[in-house]
Amino acid sequence: MNTSFQSLVVPGGTIAYEVAGSGPLVVCLPGMGELRSSFRLLAPALVAAGYRVVTVDLRGHGDSSAAFSSYGDEETAADTIALIEHLGEASVIIGNSMGAAAAVLVAAERPELVRGLVLIGPFVRDPATTAVVRVAMRFLLAPPWIAAVWRLYLPSLYAGRTPDDFGAYRASIMASLRRPGRAAAFSRTARLSHAGAERALPTVFARTLVVMGELDPDFPDAAAEAAWIAERLGADTVMVPEAGHYPHAQRADIVTPAITNFLREHAARG
Repeated sequence: MNTSFQSLVVPGGTIAYEVAGSGPLVVCLPGMGELRSSFRLLAPALVAAGYRVVTVDLRGHGDSSAAFSSYGDEETAADTIALIEHLGEASVIIGNSMGAAAAVLVAAERPELVRGLVLIGPFVRDPATTAVVRVAMRFLLAPPWIAAVWRLYLPSLYAGRTPDDFGAYRASIMASLRRPGRAAAFSRTARLSHAGAERALPTVFARTLVVMGELDPDFPDAAAEAAWIAERLGADTVMVPEAGHYPHAQRADIVTPAITNFLREHAARG
């Protein structure tokens, strides 16, 4: 797959992205701590199916700059709006984890820019937790040791099948976190809230597909979370067996055709 690496200047820094293929636009937003290569299996299939696919590094991640004054869902949504406007056409947005929350905010704020949503392992509301847990997580995700903690924790998010290239992919994430400013940016991103995305759900009318790994450890009951989101968005749902928080990388055999069919049958109609 031939790709073109580019960057977009936004207030406070630059956002890195890759473009491949031609056809209707699809923008892919990874989750916190991930890279645009999270979509390394999905993007080529969508290009082959006739789409112009853009994969993005979140601010402070990968090749995007890491000196922004703030990080979070709203900031990612603003970056995505700027990118779609720059690319010049409405897009289907595929968002994983916090990328799904940003996608919801874009659809709420600028519906004319969104032809459809695919929400993978979506965090569109804050999980129920305690003050003690929040303090502990802030400590564990402090810049001096966040890379080591993420390296140890990441495999648990791939509950079920592990991608064949997981070792190399995790190594690329660790290498990225060693770049100047990236650990601090990741730590600040980890303090985000998804309350804004939850408030926005009633105002989103884009056609939506929810994709959730049956074993996703980020939710006490992944199926119940998927059903809760689907009810509020009138969405279709795909529950993916033997998959955790990244089903698009773990079970491409199921997720890729599901997304391709959604694009063909629904999102192309806008």
